[in-house]
Amino acid sequence: MKNVYCAIDLGATSGRIIISNDGIELEEIHRFSNQIYEQDGKYFWNTDNLVQEIIAGLRLLATRQDLHVCSIGVDTWGVDVVFLNKDGQVLAHPRAYRDPYTEGVMDAFFQVIPREYVYKKTGIQFLNFNTIFQFYACHTQYYAPFEQADKYLFIPDYISYMLTGNMVCEYTILSTSQLLNAQERELDADLVKACGAQMACFPKRVMPGEQIGLLKKQIVDFGYDVPVIAVAGHDTASAVAAVPRMKDGKHVAYLSSGTWSLMGIVADEPIINELSSQMNFTNEGGVDGTIRVLKNITGMWILEQCRKEWVSQGKTYAHAELITMAESVTNIPELFNPDEGRFANPSSMLSEVRNGRLLTDAEVVACIFHSLAHRYGEVFRMLQKLAPWEIGALYIIGGGARNSYLNRLTQKAIGVPVIPGFIEATAVGNIQIQMHSQK
Repeated sequence: MKNVYCAIDLGATSGRIIISNDGIELEEIHRFSNQIYEQDGKYFWNTDNLVQEIIAGLRLLATRQDLHVCSIGVDTWGVDVVFLNKDGQVLAHPRAYRDPYTEGVMDAFFQVIPREYVYKKTGIQFLNFNTIFQFYACHTQYYAPFEQADKYLFIPDYISYMLTGNMVCEYTILSTSQLLNAQERELDADLVKACGAQMACFPKRVMPGEQIGLLKKQIVDFGYDVPVIAVAGHDTASAVAAVPRMKDGKHVAYLSSGTWSLMGIVADEPIINELSSQMNFTNEGGVDGTIRVLKNITGMWILEQCRKEWVSQGKTYAHAELITMAESVTNIPELFNPDEGRFANPSSMLSEVRNGRLLTDAEVVACIFHSLAHRYGEVFRMLQKLAPWEIGALYIIGGGARNSYLNRLTQKAIGVPVIPGFIEATAVGNIQIQMHSQK
């Protein structure tokens, strides 16, 4: 019988249950879709469906008599929160970060607490969907589930709660909220109060590697106790845990390339100063007490949304085909900034990319890849100014690591070697944290 560790890895478009005995050789047990849904002009995650799919995947795993599951860890995207009542029941599906209810909220919040104060305390990049602004929107719009909540659970903490019955607040996922004091690494009471939230609604904080509880046997019975471990609950934090900090004696940066692209470095302390504020860089929690100094960039979301429109038109382009299409384009259309607000959640992404131009499908793909690479170059140069050392290489992890064309464009844009890393880096990091927690 082989000992394995199980990673539950939830992304903005899909979920995976993956096992490994070493964090390197991975086996996918179950994969399922995850989609935002709209109701009455509001956008939600169907967490009921996610839990059902996770349980189905774990039950498949329990049929494997050749395996012994040592532990389970959960990672997901950041910022979004489930509200629960005093009985531990969900009050509503969680609002999705692409819900427009936070538009304009940042400016209103800065009338309560100045922008400079918020950044000095948290060191977090200002994005209108950060938890602090979602909470303020809920508070000022009298959103009933928020007003009635007894507990707030970030998405990975909610999944772990459903598996174990225990409520915790994992450090790395909490750090995405813009409610954590970056120096003290604790919730900031002033910011929590300012956004209308309650300190008592946050469960006890745990660090990556701590045990949350045991998998409830009434959900899935493996015939033995299976611990659920708090890994780096934020998927990027788990992914970055799978990246070395040095390569050939040189410091490296990372680019986690998926729906979002996140570029940064791993530091021992937060980098919070006037320059980092001007460039809107974030300081999020990492494993082993590290800080991930990074910047969010709109990533493959743009291409993913274009693909959906093409499918509706009867055109199903495979990833390899899209790369070939882009490589065939010799006259690259004028580029765009992928971080412009118009790409957040438009009714037609193709229309936004074309922007009134008559572009072929191949030209659309080429324009997306070249625009991303150009933006990566801009952010890399910002990062070099912030880093306390010279950056000698860039590790690309996640699904984007297999895009050799975009990798070449990126290397040209940043001027240092690009090294493709683990495609499933999040699962690798998730499992490595579990392994280290039990040594």
